[in-house]
Amino acid sequence: MEIIGGGTPKTTVPEYWDGDIPWLSVVDFAGRGRWVYKTEKNITSKGLKESSTKILKKGQLIISARGTVGEIAQIGSDMAFNQSCYGLDGKPDIVLNNFLYYLLKFNIQKLKQNTHGAVFDTITRQTFECIDVDVPPIKEQTAIAKILLYLDSKIELNNQMNKTLESTALAIFKRWFVDFKFPGHEKTKFVNELPVGWSEGTLIDVCDIVMGQSPPGETYNELDNGVVFYQGNRDFGFRFPTPRVYCTAPTRIAEEGDVLISVRAPVGALNITLEQCAIGRGVAALRMKQYSNGFLFYFLSTRQDLWDRFNSEGTVFGCLNKTEFHKIVLFIPTDVIMRQFDMVVKPIEATIRNNELETRALGSIRDSLLPRMMSGQIRVK
Repeated sequence: MEIIGGGTPKTTVPEYWDGDIPWLSVVDFAGRGRWVYKTEKNITSKGLKESSTKILKKGQLIISARGTVGEIAQIGSDMAFNQSCYGLDGKPDIVLNNFLYYLLKFNIQKLKQNTHGAVFDTITRQTFECIDVDVPPIKEQTAIAKILLYLDSKIELNNQMNKTLESTALAIFKRWFVDFKFPGHEKTKFVNELPVGWSEGTLIDVCDIVMGQSPPGETYNELDNGVVFYQGNRDFGFRFPTPRVYCTAPTRIAEEGDVLISVRAPVGALNITLEQCAIGRGVAALRMKQYSNGFLFYFLSTRQDLWDRFNSEGTVFGCLNKTEFHKIVLFIPTDVIMRQFDMVVKPIEATIRNNELETRALGSIRDSLLPRMMSGQIRVK
């Protein structure tokens, strides 16, 4: 493969920035799936021309080379990139980029073991020279990549569908409970700007709260022994946490469907449990006393202002304790409205959950096939 270096236009020159050329950094693709289509920052043609950054073409690859090394993605459209990454392009008639993506994934641990640097792990151009690989003919590369790409494409489709479904449910929540445009609102009277029958309360009035507590360290394992254990927001993904560690002696338990919230810096990250799990001191589990947890999840999603004071720069990071939860004020709707909201949102939540379960199953299949296909143990005609 060809190894392509990136660069950063001078940040002190405004004419280099906010143009129409996407400019990749690790935050744009780390943990985001196979494809990267958009970036947080854009540069101008002048910034491209007068810096060392280069354009990666659609289908080429990007790999993070410093700090969090070994994150890989495939480029969904032409874009520039910074010097903390390498662009990678398979050599014609030797390797296809679709296959190269999986070849790199298969060898990622070897790459990480050959990093350099006293302060930060770094992949250099020489790192790639340390890895011997077996490459099948182009036709077999095409067949292997087609199978694995199908699984990745279905996973990405599920993830995009879940984001759309969550956005839909969140929009419904805001319309009903922020703008008060719920069914029948035209005939509802308001007192002090609050619909008749609604009341003002605190979070503790509508939900139970379980504060996490870390079990003894010797009870942790990564062998799927015991119950899955979540310690903080580093375990959180989009909506659902990612199992990494298990525990044989849990001290605090969250039930399936509970809303998890990070209570240590940064405070306010949200997830929902897929199964019963143990929670450590960096997490709290919230559960509605009545109705489903959909109302609770979307309420907390709309209240970033509640967490800002814990996460503000220039201060000692705060900790969200049970006393702070008691201070969170909300408007409590009538039983009729809550039941109606459940009827609308529950099917959406069920679809999101089913998509996630399917995604995890597909990911397990892909991860099982990958080493056997890359090693030639399974041949694809």
